[in-house]
Amino acid sequence: MPSLQPRQWTLEELEQLASDSQRVFIEERTTEPLEKYGEDFDEARGYVEDFLELTTDMSLLADNALEVVTHPGYLRALRFLGAPPVSEDDLKTVADTTLSPGRMRSDSDAMVRVVETVLLVLDRRRFAWVSENREPSPAERDAAVLATASLMATESTRTWRRNQAKKGQEDEVADVLISLGFEESSRRRIERFSDGPPPGKFYREIQFGPKKADIIVGLHDGRYMPMECKVSNSSVNSYKRVNKDAVGSANEWRRWGGEGTTVTGVVVAGVFRAQNLLEAQASGLSLFWSHDLTSFKNFVEEAR
Repeated sequence: MPSLQPRQWTLEELEQLASDSQRVFIEERTTEPLEKYGEDFDEARGYVEDFLELTTDMSLLADNALEVVTHPGYLRALRFLGAPPVSEDDLKTVADTTLSPGRMRSDSDAMVRVVETVLLVLDRRRFAWVSENREPSPAERDAAVLATASLMATESTRTWRRNQAKKGQEDEVADVLISLGFEESSRRRIERFSDGPPPGKFYREIQFGPKKADIIVGLHDGRYMPMECKVSNSSVNSYKRVNKDAVGSANEWRRWGGEGTTVTGVVVAGVFRAQNLLEAQASGLSLFWSHDLTSFKNFVEEAR
């Protein structure tokens, strides 16, 4: 049975690595370009302005409801009328419907429920003229457009940032593997343990038994290495992402695949508390760092 395991970090090493990781995180956030937010804001402002023009400042929203709920940009503007904005999942649940254009066109009752759900939580400070049944002043309208566009742009930029960070981690891991001669292959899911990647190959974003893995590596010694990639912006957030989510996935993978045939890992970036990471490591989860993947490279290279 293979005995080689990834490097185990001491508390002192974890403290230094966590400090380095936080420094890199701060540098990235403080030098992050503003262009993305600006682009998202301009796009959102256009949708909000067009939405208000189409509905005559919401006085004719009912008359134009079908066009609103079947247009992705207008539907998103509609969700952000609320205080707070209504998420897609909440809107589906409360209105008891899907939000597909086909469903909206074929089910007028569902279309009405979607609009009424948002109006129930309408921000009466941003859109005071609606509840007061009057026309908005130009200043009121401009303020409402800017505030709504800002909310929309903030959410989309945050989502983009999370997705980019996670994709960046996966790309970095993939680059290391490719540099070692591994080949990336595609597969939708692994339902039987024997269907894992052959030695020298790896898959991305794949269901590995009970849990999805961001990357799973077919090590040259025959073992599988399912991994998650986690970015955290605070020590509190990191506990959930690593000690709860990643450790939970690792335990499921090992129970499904077996201790001797599965090596579980997580690649971390951002802000973490060293003691929490030490506890996660003690549970059997191997830790690798986005800002320095040397230990990951060494382990994969030596696991033959």
